[in-house]
Amino acid sequence: MPRNTASGHDFPASTAINTANQAIVVGGGFGGIAAALRLRARGYAVRLIDRCTRLGGRAQVYERDGFRYDAGPTVLTAPHLFEELFALFDKQLTDYVKLVAPDPWYAFRFPDGTTLKYGPTEAATEAEIARLSPDDVDGYRRLGEASRAIYEVAFTKLAHKPFHNPLFMLQQVPALLRLRSYDSVWKMVSRYLKDDRLRRAFSIQPLLLGGNPFDTTSIYSMINHLEREFGVWFAMGGTGALVDALHHLMQEVGIVVETDTTVERISVTNGRATGVVRADGTTETADVVVANTDPIRLYRDLLPTGSAGLIARLRNRSARLSMGLYVLYFGARRQWPEVAHHTVWFGNRHRELLADIFHRGVLAEDFSLYLHRPTATDASFAPEGCDSFYVLCPVPNLRAGVDWSVAGPRLRDRIVAALDATLLPGLRDTICAEFAKTPEDFETDYLSEAGAGFSISPYFTQSAWFRYHNRGEGVRGLYLVGAGTHPGAGVPGVISSAKVIESMVPDPAPVT
Repeated sequence: MPRNTASGHDFPASTAINTANQAIVVGGGFGGIAAALRLRARGYAVRLIDRCTRLGGRAQVYERDGFRYDAGPTVLTAPHLFEELFALFDKQLTDYVKLVAPDPWYAFRFPDGTTLKYGPTEAATEAEIARLSPDDVDGYRRLGEASRAIYEVAFTKLAHKPFHNPLFMLQQVPALLRLRSYDSVWKMVSRYLKDDRLRRAFSIQPLLLGGNPFDTTSIYSMINHLEREFGVWFAMGGTGALVDALHHLMQEVGIVVETDTTVERISVTNGRATGVVRADGTTETADVVVANTDPIRLYRDLLPTGSAGLIARLRNRSARLSMGLYVLYFGARRQWPEVAHHTVWFGNRHRELLADIFHRGVLAEDFSLYLHRPTATDASFAPEGCDSFYVLCPVPNLRAGVDWSVAGPRLRDRIVAALDATLLPGLRDTICAEFAKTPEDFETDYLSEAGAGFSISPYFTQSAWFRYHNRGEGVRGLYLVGAGTHPGAGVPGVISSAKVIESMVPDPAPVT
């Protein structure tokens, strides 16, 4: 029986609520949560349905033997986007959760053993750059200006605008050409920075969105300015605490939340979305349906045959997916206080490794890693005297045909050995409470197409108008939010996708 976590009581799935101006949100990731709150603020009666036990989408929380692990995302930028959601109801984010800035924001560890600390101030970053490559300090400043110029167009002016009209896209072409959006992030960064280590560090952002820096449009270099302008943040208690804060807000404003409930399909009558059918066969009607789901699966599996529009069918056929992720969660019966909260660990190869992952579908023997050590900021993640971690390794998605029952354990051993030999000496003797997630788990747990970690990749030809539109194709009253839609993956992107649909959803009808 589904659970209404807004009231805390079990109820039959067929129990009706006020169906006048009813909106249903399918999927409780950050995009779905933001959409539910924005529609509620508009006056809709909102029901959010999610198949996981707790909300958050990929932002799940795991507990093992006294260790706590955030599943991700763990890098929070643009906190004002969360503040906006609370302000819709005259509330303040700071009354629900505490955000702190790690110092540094990131640490980078390069193959030659050198390191770079990034943030939390411009002065601190520039001092680190001067230590590694003095001639690149001025280039770093000019990179910041170029990133700001892109941000002011691509994020400030366009991230919350719908791109379903091709004429609107054509109107943006001159500005995008002036900003050289046809260049890749790597090419743009390389215009300003000469040291290969710095080029790697400051072109890493597309990988946080599922893109290859050598292929991803330089539009996404705006993330560099986003970080510098608004900082990098961590929610005390973890990203799960931020999800809990949003869930609490939804409870307060009367949004009905069903967890442990899978939507089997979206009902369509005369070309209009009219509600949903759960896996147990029960139904719910709605005036508006919002899908915070994988767009490929939405159009292929959740809609009646033949109802998806031509553009959506073409997107489904040609979509190039992001890479997959192998994530190892582990504790350790000791601590490494010198290790930063966020560390990017680069392997020897870079361009060639990314080509293996994104183009050749090869699980190579080498790798690059992102290491999350929340105990650097929040000791509650581990028992006293211990550290909590996860390490994320970009890998090919399931279209590569990797046998993860064999490859997973082997990759685990190579990663642990590499960390033991570099950042975490003694890890092999102290590691505990471990488990792993492979692309197969992403496909099973999140219904992610081919186990892709971030839906479709952020190529130029899969951005803006070329990305899945926020208005349903071929089905009226259907709207899309989340990583696969405009403006894209990443926490700021998926939250902004809810702002996009807010501008398109009609005003609720007057209740008589």
